Amino acid sequence: MHSHWNENQIHLRGRLTEVPRVSHINHDTTYCLLPLAVRRLSGAEDRLHVVAARPLLEGLTLESGAPLGVRGEVRTFNNRSGVGSKLVVSVFAKALSQAEGAEDENRLELAGTLCKPPALRSTPLGRTICDMILAVNRRYGRADYLPCIAWGSLAHRCGAMAVGDPLHLAGRLQSRDYTKEIDGQLQARTAFEVSIMSLLPPGP
Repeated sequence: MHSHWNENQIHLRGRLTEVPRVSHINHDTTYCLLPLAVRRLSGAEDRLHVVAARPLLEGLTLESGAPLGVRGEVRTFNNRSGVGSKLVVSVFAKALSQAEGAEDENRLELAGTLCKPPALRSTPLGRTICDMILAVNRRYGRADYLPCIAWGSLAHRCGAMAVGDPLHLAGRLQSRDYTKEIDGQLQARTAFEVSIMSLLPPGP
């Protein structure tokens, strides 16, 4: 038994930005990558990577622009290919639905343990922001290490926490484009992070 309770669930509704393609094969199961665009209230879009076992795709319309609902977990793995971001954040689907005519949705609930000291800072515009890494255990002894970000008064509350503290939050998974200089060349990159909307009471 782990000393801290762990929770990892995400619900998404959006649109496919391209047709699914094979991501990888594991234990004789083929997994597909479904790039999903989810609109924010501001009108901006988060472009997220959904990974699903091929049998989950059966019976769905999956051309570019098709609506899709996803229920699953947020997962991370270390990218050792040397290309792109070192930490890859994706959504592991447990169920897919067509979700036609529904509003876009992006909500998650996570509970885990802080595994690095929170970093509290101010933006050039004077907003307070706190960056954290949350470790959420899976069933089989593995853990996902999820980058989390909080703003304003929430950032101050998170900034007062210490490594090993349990954290239970509600929020959304968002994408953020940035450029990085590599060998003198600017490259476009995308970072994925959990934007914390509220802190929830600790679980059992």
